[in-house]
Amino acid sequence: MTYCVGIVVDEGLVFAADTRTNASVDDVRVHRKLHPFEYPGEAVFVLMAAGNLATTQLLVSRLHRDVEEQRIPNLRSVRHLFEAAEYVGALLVDSQVQCRDPEHGHDGVNTQATLILGGQIAGEQPGVYMIYPLGNAIAASPETPYLQIGESKYGKPILDRIIQPRTALNDAARTAVVSLDSTIRSNLSVGLPVDLALIRRDELRLSGQLRLCGDSPLYADIHRNWARRLEQAVASLPRFPWE
Repeated sequence: MTYCVGIVVDEGLVFAADTRTNASVDDVRVHRKLHPFEYPGEAVFVLMAAGNLATTQLLVSRLHRDVEEQRIPNLRSVRHLFEAAEYVGALLVDSQVQCRDPEHGHDGVNTQATLILGGQIAGEQPGVYMIYPLGNAIAASPETPYLQIGESKYGKPILDRIIQPRTALNDAARTAVVSLDSTIRSNLSVGLPVDLALIRRDELRLSGQLRLCGDSPLYADIHRNWARRLEQAVASLPRFPWE
């Protein structure tokens, strides 16, 4: 399974994803699900994927190829973020078809994938889109400033309570890590390491990127402090009449 979240705040964008893929209970593997595309001064994008790994890898390879071979459209040729979402959606549909072609030995396999694409193009506002297997997309909004794919239910409550457009970018990033940590604690199919990327408004590049492993001091501190503060919050709640 997978859990990825993309967040839009006034200061910019946050992306976070786990890295666990499961062929079976006893076959756990690690693969990157967060893919940056940087064109400094022009545009910056981050793509995250949940679903068939072969489809995702084919899609990412084709995105790089289209830019290198200057095929139109490509991520450097689009002028609006919604055009990038339309282009990636069309490429996703085609990649899913190619991966389930019986001639390629994948007949009968679910090749669908769901994507989060976010970023900023010069002269435009930053944004985040969720792209469905059929290629259609929806955008995050001030009323819904984050989008999730994969195993989303365990990490949603903290996002609902904290994330607002005015939330500081680094606080949004910490919230994303807590959202991943809560999901990892409750669901075996989501696991470390966690990839994190930030795009600050108008910088048109990745403003921060790191991978958090189980032995990363930063991740251990966030995990431990969040658990301790939750316990303290519960202990400080109003007393019942019989207490």
